[in-house]
Order: sequence, then structure tokens, then C-alpha cells
Amino acid sequence: MDAQLAQVIDLLQVILPTTAIIVVVAVGGSLLNNWLKIKNGYPLQNSWGMPIHPKSDAETAERVRLLTSENAQLRAEIGSVKDRLETLERIATDQPSKLARDIDALTVDKGGNA
Repeated sequence: MDAQLAQVIDLLQVILPTTAIIVVVAVGGSLLNNWLKIKNGYPLQNSWGMPIHPKSDAETAERVRLLTSENAQLRAEIGSVKDRLETLERIATDQPSKLARDIDALTVDKGGNA
């Protein structure tokens, strides 16, 4: 009986690590496959091979519309901030005499014109 038990233990020492390696490789391959599909824009599939598409409903469509609107507003705000930054950079890097002339040109003359 001890000889048979030793054979079973030796067999298990070979089979269990081999099985664990096969399972890890299979799961890792499946994860890599799904990651590549998502990364490249392919739809995922269910267990029957049918593509799984995200559900779209009125709430999702409304969220997309609101986010698109907010995105447009933020882009416009960034544009104005860039314009202001350009002006400040020009003021900081111009020579003082040129800056004084520009300021004098903007001041109101004695006739009341700007």
C-alpha cells in the first residue's frame, strides 16, 4: 500500500502543477484576447458567439447630450484662456518702451475718443 501511495503522490506532484500552468495560460489568453478586442474596437461576444453591445436608453442619450454640450463649453473657455495667456506673455516679454506706447495708444485722448 505504501508503494502505491508513493506512486499516487508522485503522479499528483506532476499533474497538479501542469494543470495549474494550463489553467493560468488559458485564463491569461482569454483576458489578453478580450483586452485586444476592446482596445481595437471589436464588440465582445457572449457564450454563444453573439456580439454584446452596450444598451442605449433615454438616460444614456441624455447624458451623452449633456456631456457633449459641456465639452463644447469647456473648449470655448479654453480658447479664451489661451487668448488671455498670449496677451499676458506678450506683455511680459515686450520691451517696456513698446508697452508704454501701446498703453498710451489705448488711453482716452482729450477729444473723448478711445
